Amino acid sequence: MNDAFSPRERLIRTLGKQPVERPPVICPGGMMNAAIVDVMNATGHTLPAAHSDWRLMASLAADVQELTGFENIGLPFCMTVEAEALGSEINFGTLECEPKIEREKFGGVETVEYLPRGAVARSPRAGVVIQSVAELSKRYPDIPVIGSVTGPVSTAASIVDPMTFLKQLRKNRAAAHRVMDYVTDQLTDYARLLAENGASVIAIADPTATGEILGPRFFDEFAVPYLNRLAEAVHGLGVPVIVHICGDVKMIKPLLAKLGGDALSVDALVSLKRLKSELDGVTVMGNVSTYLLQSGEEDSVRTAAQRLRANEIDIIAPACGLSTSTPLNNIKALTRAVTAE
Repeated sequence: MNDAFSPRERLIRTLGKQPVERPPVICPGGMMNAAIVDVMNATGHTLPAAHSDWRLMASLAADVQELTGFENIGLPFCMTVEAEALGSEINFGTLECEPKIEREKFGGVETVEYLPRGAVARSPRAGVVIQSVAELSKRYPDIPVIGSVTGPVSTAASIVDPMTFLKQLRKNRAAAHRVMDYVTDQLTDYARLLAENGASVIAIADPTATGEILGPRFFDEFAVPYLNRLAEAVHGLGVPVIVHICGDVKMIKPLLAKLGGDALSVDALVSLKRLKSELDGVTVMGNVSTYLLQSGEEDSVRTAAQRLRANEIDIIAPACGLSTSTPLNNIKALTRAVTAE
């Protein structure tokens, strides 16, 4: 296939609703990253060491792009950068296991201690990501570097005990909104630095902000306005935004059109063909099952990707977070079904 555009041009055009010859196939990093064991074993650039060394992070991110065929570079390789900077304890995992929050810093919204603006953006691990983005954007000008940021609801539920936080959305709304304001300001400063240092796109993944967890009322009150505030700040720098919402979006479908991102990414259980028709004008992204990618056959993965192409899905990508044990050949089956057929 003769491509009319570079990968960066194709993704930017797609996000700007301009015509392209085929959809981009990407994996944006953060929650949805492809730093799988097969890639790390093949290159010797490994996690968890790469979380804290920008040169190693940049090398691994470039390895992922080259070996998988995804048409972007995605950073970082986890969703813990923001929570660690705001005080939560992190377990950095192993080669096979991604970092997780060991313990949230605060027991409830009323006990949150508010750090100065820029606490996330100036944190050591944010610095690793920002330096990696800066280096990779210069080294690979034709490949879009995507900076992935944890969404506001998920960040709040990563510094406050999540079960308590979700209850307090109802019981202590004023304090909950104060926490949401705080984390959104912190995320905005971080996202701006990623964009200013070369990120072509900012991806915001907010897996706690689902219809099943929040319901329509609280999704509208606590997810939509803060996601949009973050997206608007990034747009102010001329950089497009992808928003990922996990889970079944049935209950919140009418609210999705209110989101201010340039593309909407959703989970595998959502019919993207139907969603695209129901949300007229919304650019949709996804949504190859990560279970299929981990455990399925290459032919099945290829068929799933071809079906998305046939349904004119705008951007083809994994539906959610990839398991580190996902076979490299299955990922190649996905990307080649888009780029070579």
